[in-house]
Amino acid sequence: MDDNDGTGTREYRVEELAEAAGIPVRTLRFYRERRLLPPPRRDGRIAWYSEDHLARLRTIAALLERGHTLGGIADLIAAWEKGRTLDGVAEQLGLEGALSAPWSDETPVRLTPQELADYFGEDVSPENLTSALEIGYIAVDGENVLHISRRLLDASAALVREGVPLSAVLAAGREVRGHVDAIAELFTQVVKTHVLSSLADLPPDEAHRIAEALQRLRPLAKNIVDAEMSLAMDRRVRAEIEQWVREQTEAGAAAAE
Repeated sequence: MDDNDGTGTREYRVEELAEAAGIPVRTLRFYRERRLLPPPRRDGRIAWYSEDHLARLRTIAALLERGHTLGGIADLIAAWEKGRTLDGVAEQLGLEGALSAPWSDETPVRLTPQELADYFGEDVSPENLTSALEIGYIAVDGENVLHISRRLLDASAALVREGVPLSAVLAAGREVRGHVDAIAELFTQVVKTHVLSSLADLPPDEAHRIAEALQRLRPLAKNIVDAEMSLAMDRRVRAEIEQWVREQTEAGAAAAE
C-alpha cells in the first residue's frame, strides 16, 4: 500500500486490494472485466486502486451474500452511478446550496447497501433503486445512499413488512409527490400574494422579517395539510368499510335464498 497519489489517501496494488477485500486476484480481475469496478489510476504500467475500490468490493460482497447475482449487481451499480452523475450535475449548476436548507425538518439517513437490504430485502432491485432516485427519495453518497427522510424510510419499510411491494410504495409515493407539489404551489401563491408582497419594499436591514414571517407560516401550512389529510382518510376509510359491509350483506342474502 502507498500514498502514491499525494492526497494522503491510501492506494493499493492489485494484489494488495484483493487481500484487503478477502478475494482472489482472479476474482478482482473478473469484476474489472464485468465493469463492476471503476478503472484504476495508472502510473506507468502500475495500476493503483483507492479506498473507493475497496468499498465497492465490500458492497459487491454484501449484495452477493443477500442473494443478488452479478448481473443484478451490475444493474444496481449502473443505477448507483446514474444517481451520482445527477448529484454531480446539481452541484456543478450551483443547486446544492439551494437545496441544502429545506423548509422541512426531515432527518436524512445514510445507509450502506447492506443496511438498505436489511430494510427492504429482495425488493432492493435496479428498477426500484432507479425509481427512488427519480422521485428524490434517495441520493448516492459514495458507495452508500442518503435517504431524504427518516420518517419516509420507516413508513416505506413498514408498508413492505405489511406485504405491500416496494414498487407499489414507490409508485404511490410518486403520485403523492404530484398532489403535495400542487398543495405546496397553492400555499406558496397565497403567501406570495398576501404576505411577501407587503414585505417587498423593506430596507436591507429589515430583510430578516421575511425569514421570520416564513418561519411563522411553516407550522400553519403543515397543520392545515395534516388536518385535511386526517379528515380525508376518515372519509375514505369510512366509505370503504360501508362498501364492504354492503357487499357482505348482499352476499349473505344471496346465499340464504
